[in-house]
Amino acid sequence: MNFKFADIGEGIHEGVILEWKYKVGDTIEEGETLVIIETDKVNAEIPSPVTGKITKRGPEVGEEVHVGETLAMIDDGEGDDTEEETTESKKNEQSNDKEDVEMTSDDTKDDASEEKGAGVVGSIEVSNDMIDASDEDDEPDEAPTNKRVLATPVARKLAKDLGIDIKTINGSGNSGRVMKADIYKAAEKDGPQKSKSTSQKSQSSFNLDVRLPDFDQNRTHREKISKLRQTIANNMTVAKTVIPHTTVMDEVVVEELVQFRNDNKALAKEKDVHMTYMPFIIKALTKTLEEFPIFNSSFDYEQSEIIYKHYMNIGVAVDTPDGLIVPNIKDADTLGVFGLAKKLHELKEKAGNKKIQLDDLRDGTISITNYGVFDSTFGAPIIKHPEVAIIGIGRISQKPVVTDGEITVKHVLPLSLSIDHRVIDGGDAGRFLRAFKAYLQNPMLLLLS
Repeated sequence: MNFKFADIGEGIHEGVILEWKYKVGDTIEEGETLVIIETDKVNAEIPSPVTGKITKRGPEVGEEVHVGETLAMIDDGEGDDTEEETTESKKNEQSNDKEDVEMTSDDTKDDASEEKGAGVVGSIEVSNDMIDASDEDDEPDEAPTNKRVLATPVARKLAKDLGIDIKTINGSGNSGRVMKADIYKAAEKDGPQKSKSTSQKSQSSFNLDVRLPDFDQNRTHREKISKLRQTIANNMTVAKTVIPHTTVMDEVVVEELVQFRNDNKALAKEKDVHMTYMPFIIKALTKTLEEFPIFNSSFDYEQSEIIYKHYMNIGVAVDTPDGLIVPNIKDADTLGVFGLAKKLHELKEKAGNKKIQLDDLRDGTISITNYGVFDSTFGAPIIKHPEVAIIGIGRISQKPVVTDGEITVKHVLPLSLSIDHRVIDGGDAGRFLRAFKAYLQNPMLLLLS
């Protein structure tokens, strides 16, 4: 069978071969890890979908592999890795001078049938070095013929950003595939061109000049950023470009919450639970989302529709030595405070040990970022696209508070709520925060179903 690199989601379109676990001629069992592929988000352990003998391997260690390309040929005794298919693969590898590939109906059928050989993702860990990512959907370029340029998703996005018509570029990759280097070369030679395939309703149709001036080289130095930092930069650019942010800030007196947590520390220790304030905050958030479901949605700009999600996967930003990641607690609304504490501890342990799985990162519905751990109070957090809101938690501190004309010292928690102003108004944000604060002020409400 022709085992191809499957689309594993999260905008991952390509990867770099990090390690082959088996060589040609070896027999592999179904489910055993065949290869580890480094992507921009995680290191994916790709298991074999069948039991059989490896007759051919794809790219070598350090080389790129793209979604849909062959990882390995495995003889599983079913006889579906035909000579015709193998020969065709060899022809494609030898066609480096080809500019594009004609996609006929027969080609489409072949691609669809070969997708059956795609494997599923096993355990995944966060990578120290990440490769560039692209969120661009890989749709055929508009053209009067059925011809389609073969290009990596990253190259397509780069060409789009630089305003270059990718159909005019001779690719240097296998089968004439257009690579990033080809785009940069065309940009230097011809300058930016007006792309003919830009969507009329695209939200990213900006041609901004972000070139830097010539700094004094004797008084500056340059350092390459990590791949994860580059991914974070791309994600933040998308979020701030696409989503019109508005941030609402407030404070809430949490005297009863502090006392409630202190009173139950012994019980938490008996149940082997590390009890922080965050499980209470997550529980309060799920309760509030039940009253304001639009905060648990996504906005489909192209269809002018709001997508309401009937599940709550609460993302929690985690600071790691390699950069910020946002794993999420699945179906957080079904868990109690102790259950949330255990899940939260598990995610932090996995993040610290670089064992976060891809499923931990995908399909979040709303996020929380806790900058209070850095002794900060207020901030304006950036929404994680395609979510529509994020809550920032500051440092709990004792402050003088006026109550019934009396000045007393109480524990106060700063809150920041950033919203997508396309679908959420300031009034909605204010009402949301008021309900959220009520749960934090009276923690006994969190125990009621």
